[in-house]
Amino acid sequence: MKIIEIILESIGTLGLNKLRTGLAILGIIIGIGSVITLISLGAGSQKAVENQVQSLGANLLTVMPALQRSGNVRTSGSMTTLTLADALAIINNPEITTVSDVSPELSSRFQVVTKSSNSNVSAIGVYPQYASIRKVAMQSGVFISMSDVDAVQRVAVLGPQVATDLFGEGFNPIGETVRINKLGFRIIGVTQSKGGNGFNNQDNTIYIPLSTLQKQLSGADHLSSIAIEAKSAQVMVQAQDQVGFFLLKRHKLVDPAQADFMIMSQNDILNTASQVTGTFTTLLSGIAAISLIVGGIGIMNIMLVTVTERTREIGLRKALGAKKRTIITQFLVEAIILTLAGGLLGMGLGICLSLLLSRLLSIPSAISLTSVVLSIGVSGVIGIVFGWYPAKRAANLQPIEALRYE
Repeated sequence: MKIIEIILESIGTLGLNKLRTGLAILGIIIGIGSVITLISLGAGSQKAVENQVQSLGANLLTVMPALQRSGNVRTSGSMTTLTLADALAIINNPEITTVSDVSPELSSRFQVVTKSSNSNVSAIGVYPQYASIRKVAMQSGVFISMSDVDAVQRVAVLGPQVATDLFGEGFNPIGETVRINKLGFRIIGVTQSKGGNGFNNQDNTIYIPLSTLQKQLSGADHLSSIAIEAKSAQVMVQAQDQVGFFLLKRHKLVDPAQADFMIMSQNDILNTASQVTGTFTTLLSGIAAISLIVGGIGIMNIMLVTVTERTREIGLRKALGAKKRTIITQFLVEAIILTLAGGLLGMGLGICLSLLLSRLLSIPSAISLTSVVLSIGVSGVIGIVFGWYPAKRAANLQPIEALRYE
């Protein structure tokens, strides 16, 4: 019997009991759809994290305080180890040749109040360099200027979410006044939306001059971080080394292990995020793959029932001279058709769910072609693996015993 005839006959046989056929491939559909959806969501989440990290600035290094060791004990006072003098020294040191700009920053949280509303937001004391290093663009108004910093002005730039929370959708707050710790601040600008969520959401941030935050609001003389822009991506490692050794010398530290600061690069953050999202995606995909095994077992059970129901037909074929190879091929083809049909339907389901969820969750769509091809290939392998035993059992039936089967 030619392979085309076997395929056509297998399709006809499977079509005789549509409900059983549908139930047999349901597990494969769910398994393939789940694998494609979860891998795509994992890739989309990773891309969203990468986009958010890149939006924080190009060629960015961030210097942050680190817990300081005293013998084998970590002290808590190290959160105030970075100062404005450190930031200015970095940009003014002629030995540091790989840095193009520096932004000193102090973060805190305050209740921001207007006449009719209030909101608890993240406030960042900044220099004008913050906007260029952190890639902050203005929707309206202007950003903090150096004259604002020098004069300790009570001016503020709002993130778009803060502006909406305080004044409502579509209202232009330029020139309005907000109160922070009972002090009035005049709004001079609103930044463009950058998206994002969580702790470091730039849309839910209010920017004020660093000097004003230090002297009139927090009373602090330290910095939360120092953002550094390297001259190019190629010199980021060199810039990290130059700044690190300079700060060690400036803080009178010899052993780098005793450093009271840490320097994070974009690559460090991206690699950590990629590892986390990759591990999470692999875990979820492994769980989803279990349904593929369950679906394969379901197909094997259905094929075993089919062999039992068609015992007399198998006996008649073998009595008429059908070879074992032909019988095995017949049942294997039926199992493969079932799994491939489930794989194709599962592929469509997975792609549709991926597009839908990426839209609902506001993450980039990242359907993996590799996962689609691999899933279809895996479904074919499942058909062969779980269809082999029923096919072998059918081929081993003795013609006389099969014809006597009731």
